[in-house]
Amino acid sequence: MKEQIQTLGTALENLGPGSLAVVTGAGISQASGIPTFRGTDPEAIWRQSDVALATFEYFRRDPVGQWQWYLQRFEAVAAAKPNPAHTALVQLENWHTLRGGTFNLVTQNIDTLHEAAGTRSMIKIHGTSDRVRCSQVGCSRGSPGGSLVAAEVRFDDFIAAPTEQNLPRCPECGSILRAHVLFFDEYYGEHQDYRFAEAEEIAQSADLMIFIGTSFSVGITDIFLRAGILKRIPVFSIDPGGERSSPWPDLTVLPSAAEELLPEICRHLETHQSPSPTADSPH
Repeated sequence: MKEQIQTLGTALENLGPGSLAVVTGAGISQASGIPTFRGTDPEAIWRQSDVALATFEYFRRDPVGQWQWYLQRFEAVAAAKPNPAHTALVQLENWHTLRGGTFNLVTQNIDTLHEAAGTRSMIKIHGTSDRVRCSQVGCSRGSPGGSLVAAEVRFDDFIAAPTEQNLPRCPECGSILRAHVLFFDEYYGEHQDYRFAEAEEIAQSADLMIFIGTSFSVGITDIFLRAGILKRIPVFSIDPGGERSSPWPDLTVLPSAAEELLPEICRHLETHQSPSPTADSPH
């Protein structure tokens, strides 16, 4: 791991006050007890479930079945705590912004671990588990800009008796509520909260990119990868799977667990940090 720390640490030091973009996937939350989607872990979501469950078409056909599946997932997500990778990213954000740099984190994850750890500049490109929204497009509580706090929605009756009649309804129009997430048969522009245009701008303006725990199987990673490689900026992927995660020859893969490597990177940066100028320092 020493060589990996040196490689990424040097790249971050050389970045200076540039723009750092971090893109996280399910792998960063695995150490918090949340299964990945396409990983090698036995509990990986798409090893256990049909991808069709996470589609709007399935919601229309079987909202009861979909909500039973999502509530089971959300229960596990709600119990999770940030791991050392999440907290190290907060340290990295602080370190880089104190140098005058720009830090942006774009996460594919719907869990709330990044915000619980203290990340400030973040886009949740696939939605979030702590909100729900109306399934009726155009409703003030649905797309393109509305949602509700999930904790304020009562699922008790539905959990006790899972029927469509017991599903929570929109307080505005009476339509069935849905998960505030990007389904596989939807587009990034479906809701303002996904902030897709901002994410594209971050990709285009980045001077260094770090991917963490992603399988590179969704549109947003392709957008970032293409932008980074076309600009010929340093692009890294932290993934214990090593070369399995490298879809591009120009991608530098660091085959380590993020919860182990990132704290070491932060310690490296602190050790090599230039002293702050004082009143007596020459200018």
